[in-house]
Amino acid sequence: MVAGGAENSALIAQMRRGALEFCVMSLLEERERYGFELVQNLSEVEGMVTSEGTIYPLLSRLRRDGAVATTWRESANGPPRRYYQLTPAGRKALATFRSEWARFRAAVDQFLASGR
Repeated sequence: MVAGGAENSALIAQMRRGALEFCVMSLLEERERYGFELVQNLSEVEGMVTSEGTIYPLLSRLRRDGAVATTWRESANGPPRRYYQLTPAGRKALATFRSEWARFRAAVDQFLASGR
């Protein structure tokens, strides 16, 4: 099957789904952020456009899993915001992903470069 049109969109969505939580965790490694800010940050990178409807359930799951912690803060222009920060468990999970991602990417690149 040749990827194009709808197939291409589905392929990109599937790849994004597998890596999105680690992209979010990477952003939180830099500093704490609130949900809509994460949506904006991700949207700045081509191929990572996402919505609040995707991010908030993901953040809830990361919080339940202990990868992120949250605090509420007043906002100068609106209701209070929930800020997310990476926990030590989240940092460990992110480090593991980085290591495995590098190996996985190298393996895929090897196959793609060889034309097998």
